Amino acid sequence: MPKPTHILVIRLSAMGDVAMTVPVLQVLTQTYPELKITVLSRPFFKPFFEGIPSIAFLEADVYGEHKRFGLIKLANEAKDLGIDAVADLHNVIRSKIITKYLKFKGLETATIDKGRAEKKELISSKGKNISQLKTTHQRYADVFGNLGFSIDLKKYIAPSKKRLSPKLNGLLGIEPKKLIGIAPFAAYKSKMYPLSLMAEVIRELDRKDKYRIFLFGGGKKEIELLKKLENPFANVTNVAGKLTFEEELALISNLDLMLSMDSGNGHLASMYGVPVVTLWGVTHPSAGFIPFNQPENNQLVADREQYPLIPTSIYGNKFPKGYDEAMNTITPETVVQKVQELL
Repeated sequence: MPKPTHILVIRLSAMGDVAMTVPVLQVLTQTYPELKITVLSRPFFKPFFEGIPSIAFLEADVYGEHKRFGLIKLANEAKDLGIDAVADLHNVIRSKIITKYLKFKGLETATIDKGRAEKKELISSKGKNISQLKTTHQRYADVFGNLGFSIDLKKYIAPSKKRLSPKLNGLLGIEPKKLIGIAPFAAYKSKMYPLSLMAEVIRELDRKDKYRIFLFGGGKKEIELLKKLENPFANVTNVAGKLTFEEELALISNLDLMLSMDSGNGHLASMYGVPVVTLWGVTHPSAGFIPFNQPENNQLVADREQYPLIPTSIYGNKFPKGYDEAMNTITPETVVQKVQELL
């Protein structure tokens, strides 16, 4: 059977998970430059893939045009592009419908093994049997291996920094300072460093007058909180709500370091080869969601002597009483020391 020449890659959400496909696809296209890729995802994520050779983008309007039976229409749109294989990197109901329909039409398909049983075992061990599970990036790579395209993620070459517009250059200022991004929010409180402690981190970094610090977030509530966090400091700029998504990505690609929770912004920075320091609460690096190519030393984990049941969940949505305070055990001094060490 001949190898596929044009693969449909399905990953519809969420932002961090879609971002994690990017370095994998970069290695895939570098290794197999003759292979065509069409990424099927939500329109908002299209900027992730701009500039990667051999990649086209197909927009999925899963709450509108492509809702329910519209998924078959979407599958036919993909088929009309000339795809001859499907890589389902999502493995949810929507992606399964598209994949099974195209398999019925004669296309070769492969679907991600999310390792649900291993992850369930990791959580049910109540912190007593922590072992490093396969990374999400490697799980993505395995799907392409199953289609006949083995790749070595160690051969990843980081893309060039994106060009900064005059507006972004204005934010950077004229003094040659290291650029730090800080993304203090996460989907759940249990994954979020307390803002009072983050303010101490920012205060210490600002005091040194060697860094320009940019605060990232989204949504009305987060923007208001970031304004308060920004106000006392000379070297700190809140960019939430002030930039387009493309401008945010351009700024992130030019950072010297990103400080993030176990959340999307760390994965955005790692797409561009930016060093990322990640703070972990009730989740844990062992579940396989470390940002791409980031060493273990960059993962600052809550004190498991005080909170021995960590990890209590994969996504941070389940935890025993009091465990939402676990992040407090990572001291601001530890965070500042790690940032300075890397810069």
